[in-house]
Amino acid sequence: MELELLPHAGVGRFRLGMSVDEARAAAEEWDLFRTVAADEEPGQIVLTHDHSRMDIVLGFGKGTLSGVELIRFRKEDADVRVLLDGLDIFRTPSEDLFEQLAARGHTIEENDLGFDALPELKVILANQSSHEYPVDEEGDPLYYDYVLVSTDPVV
Repeated sequence: MELELLPHAGVGRFRLGMSVDEARAAAEEWDLFRTVAADEEPGQIVLTHDHSRMDIVLGFGKGTLSGVELIRFRKEDADVRVLLDGLDIFRTPSEDLFEQLAARGHTIEENDLGFDALPELKVILANQSSHEYPVDEEGDPLYYDYVLVSTDPVV
């Protein structure tokens, strides 16, 4: 499975600005993710890919999709790629990814809250999970384990 992050547009088949019904229909049509029950007019819909144990959270504001969050798969051998500008967000070591995105002209802002923002793309990356993801010699996470593509400005 391959998911393309499309800043200002969405992720995969989920487009920012689509209605709740359109998002539900896209998820059902795709048939790769299990949908966690949600209210008729939800604030969010949670999708789970059981094979890889990856989650997608569709966030809604005023009835339309305003953000898509991806939480990294928990099975390391999963056949899953999450791409931004051709780079695999969840398989490229975060330090290398940071440098490669900067080399491609993207502004990356680090902050004290533990995430990195690409403000012009309205994308946030983080690697502070409580799951047991691969770590380096010092015990720090090797990869980003969270990404948000949003309609809102990121700080």
